[in-house]
Amino acid sequence: MSPDSLTRGSARSAAEVNEQIRALWMRAGGTLSSQERAEYELLVVEWAAAIRNAVIEAA
Repeated sequence: MSPDSLTRGSARSAAEVNEQIRALWMRAGGTLSSQERAEYELLVVEWAAAIRNAVIEAA
């Protein structure tokens, strides 16, 4: 998943992405490896895009 694709909008809802973030933290036991950190950062960007899209659609 590239950051460019995320700026055009998330295919998933913020709630779906948030659930994946929570699952990642649970699997990691609260401490992220380098690879998990990279995945987390992409998920946070996707989550933020989904929030922005939801606000824009609501407006």
